[in-house]
Amino acid sequence: MTDAYGYDDDGDYHASEVDPGATLKRDDGSKPQIGADPTIREGTIIYGDVVVGDRFTTGHHALVREGTTIGDDVLVGTNSVLDGDCTVGDGVSIQTGVYCPTGTTLGDRVFLGPHAVLTNDPYPLRTEGELTAPTLEDDVSVGANATILPGITVGEGAFVAANALVTKDVPPRTLAVGSPAEFRPLPEELTGGNSR
Repeated sequence: MTDAYGYDDDGDYHASEVDPGATLKRDDGSKPQIGADPTIREGTIIYGDVVVGDRFTTGHHALVREGTTIGDDVLVGTNSVLDGDCTVGDGVSIQTGVYCPTGTTLGDRVFLGPHAVLTNDPYPLRTEGELTAPTLEDDVSVGANATILPGITVGEGAFVAANALVTKDVPPRTLAVGSPAEFRPLPEELTGGNSR
């Protein structure tokens, strides 16, 4: 017999869309809350206190750590990491190899291209400091290999180009390009929201 999340009396998740090579609980026995119709691939690890909406999809070897909340219709790609206490909105697409540090906030319909890196430590290993993760508002797109530094807010509908290094807040509906990123008007073809 299974409960509302597909777990049987032994604590194993039984759904054809969850690979048996995925880990959906922690050593303490806690289990994530996973909505309807998931596709969770081999090697994925989802910590026990994570809450996930409907139609969640992962690539292989994705990691979703403790305290994370994920909306509906979210993709976490192969080898991507949500490193704990992250908040992810609906319709978010996190492509292969993306890193989101502890405390990251992603609005609805955010797109993170392959190997995009978000950071939360302003002075790694040099000084004791407060970790301040980035916030990406609704409909933000981030290109492949872009890096967003700690505490940055990327405004609604902004577009961060591939390989950009974002060192200051990006205004809404703005193009950020280069290293360090410079801001330009958003080209007409990039206006509007993201779609899946």
